[in-house]
Amino acid sequence: MTTESTKPAREDDRALVGEALLVTDAPPGHGMPIPEVASLATRIAHNVERVIEGKREAVVTALATLLAEGHLLIEDVPGVGKTMLARALARSIDGSVNRIQFTPDLLPSDVIGVSVFDQVDRRFEFKPGAVFANVVIADEINRASPKTQSALLESMEERQVSVDGQTYELLDPFIVVATQNPIEMEGTYALPEAQRDRFMARIEMGYPSVESEVDMLDRRDLAEPLEAIAPVVTVDVLRDMIDAVRTVYVAPAVKEYAVAVATATREHRDLRLGASPRATLQLVRAAKSRAALANRSYVLPDDLVALAVPVLSHRLIPTSRALGRQRDGARLLEEIVRSVVSTVPAPVVK
Repeated sequence: MTTESTKPAREDDRALVGEALLVTDAPPGHGMPIPEVASLATRIAHNVERVIEGKREAVVTALATLLAEGHLLIEDVPGVGKTMLARALARSIDGSVNRIQFTPDLLPSDVIGVSVFDQVDRRFEFKPGAVFANVVIADEINRASPKTQSALLESMEERQVSVDGQTYELLDPFIVVATQNPIEMEGTYALPEAQRDRFMARIEMGYPSVESEVDMLDRRDLAEPLEAIAPVVTVDVLRDMIDAVRTVYVAPAVKEYAVAVATATREHRDLRLGASPRATLQLVRAAKSRAALANRSYVLPDDLVALAVPVLSHRLIPTSRALGRQRDGARLLEEIVRSVVSTVPAPVVK
């Protein structure tokens, strides 16, 4: 079998071509079967949708990020359910959950921990911070100072924290689900580029449909929806799901396609900073997770296409000239990523 690059004619053609390209030579799976991963993920999604209605794509992307062992950034205006989504996702997992309300006076030691001198034993004792949990909800992360935001850098990438020369391992799995308001909102600080690059995906909630909002008015008068959510999986089961997602097959041509998309952002005339190698790696990892959610043991090019905007757009920095044409930076970056994906040839079988 030989491969070549050509611009896909139709989405259906791309999917069919992908199956022929990807199934060949895929290694046999082990551990938890992919169908079981898809079944459990569906149960988690239904659990979350008891609270968040009409946001299927946001829930799927959040789940894909969770199973790819990535960190999720939820950005939107206040009051559209960002924190509710984060809490519903955390409640669906029977593990430890810590919530940090980021405020201007929050200190790095509140996040990662601090060494306290014990006068009885005459030695320093480490008091763990809020990051020592399986799921950490960082609420309104961009209301804290950049110094406090940066306290998460080491923990999000290396899953450890260093305090006073000592290194402490975090729990496994470890996922940060952060919410933030648009930077145009009063009292916010823009996340540093290095911080944004640590988040695997960024999603927006958007306003609910009229039907969903009316239904919300009826249900919220009777009970708090989060109270009805019970855990669907344990931490051990979640770890098995994550391990199974790692075994999803990615064909060499699909890996080359991911690199080509990332390279195109680095060469785009409207971008001052393109996608990093970490972005390419996380795009492929998220695509493996999305394939597992679709009950597939192999990645299609369409998985990369579907995740390109949430995984890549928040990492890019536009030029000042591009911002002059489109003042909404987030919308501009999403348009650029869609343009890149539409022009980069997808792999097909010859």
